[in-house]
Amino acid sequence: MLPLLTALWPLFALIVGGFCLRRVNFPSEAFWPGAERINYFILFPALLFSSLARAPLDNPALPRLALAVLLGLGLAWLVLLLLRRWLRWPAARFGVFTQGSLRFNTYLGLAAIGSLYGAEGMTLAALLLALLVPAVNVLSVWSLSADHAVSPGRLVLPILRNPLILACVAGILCNLSGFAMDGGSERLLGLLAAASLPLGLLCVGAALKPEELGGELFALFGNSLLRLLGMPLLAWCVAYGLQLPPLERTLMVLFFALPTAPTAYVLTRQLDGDSHLMAGIITLQTLLAALSLPLLLTLLAY
Repeated sequence: MLPLLTALWPLFALIVGGFCLRRVNFPSEAFWPGAERINYFILFPALLFSSLARAPLDNPALPRLALAVLLGLGLAWLVLLLLRRWLRWPAARFGVFTQGSLRFNTYLGLAAIGSLYGAEGMTLAALLLALLVPAVNVLSVWSLSADHAVSPGRLVLPILRNPLILACVAGILCNLSGFAMDGGSERLLGLLAAASLPLGLLCVGAALKPEELGGELFALFGNSLLRLLGMPLLAWCVAYGLQLPPLERTLMVLFFALPTAPTAYVLTRQLDGDSHLMAGIITLQTLLAALSLPLLLTLLAY
């Protein structure tokens, strides 16, 4: 337990730091939107591109991981569809619960994996992201638009514009083409990637909104329990059933146990979802993850 806490507490310290800095208005309120944009469009894509450009794409883990991820997401999606039919959720609410259950905080996930599992873990994590990010974005957009017909353009356009997906595709193409990153380009990408995770965690903390936790406590805690406990249990069952090796099993469970992504709030506002509920879910899940992630990783170690 102590090694896990040693690896994880600095990550949550950065989240708390971002929260405190925004509350004291340092460096300024205008800083945080700009920091989020530069990280989302430049620094974090550089991390994904460089990881996938060097990843062994002939890795035998890739077909296993693809099957496990698609099976896990498919089962979770089926449960969400049944809940929507039973509870008669409108799209504005269904989309929030879908994102709260399926999306994940990539910054926190990669920072934890890098601290705990090193280069091998980061390679597998990049492969997982190449599978998860497009699938989760499609389901998120569809769920927020479920009350009316979704045109192919409305569904696909946000995916094609997503810088994380574009970085994954570019990294894979660079890898397959055998293009050599020399002349200092690999060093440049490494410097950009190194800045991404600390800044991303500070931005996660700055985006927390404790004032949004009032009101729908049953919905907030219900969705948080589904994401932080139900989803990792489902992932473990799928990974165990498919007999994934220990590290692959651990990483899959970890990704399914991460709190939802702060960017879910932006998509919810763009597609007229319940942004108040979405902000509360993001905040509560991030706070609860400080307890659930160390406990879960400790259980997986045994």
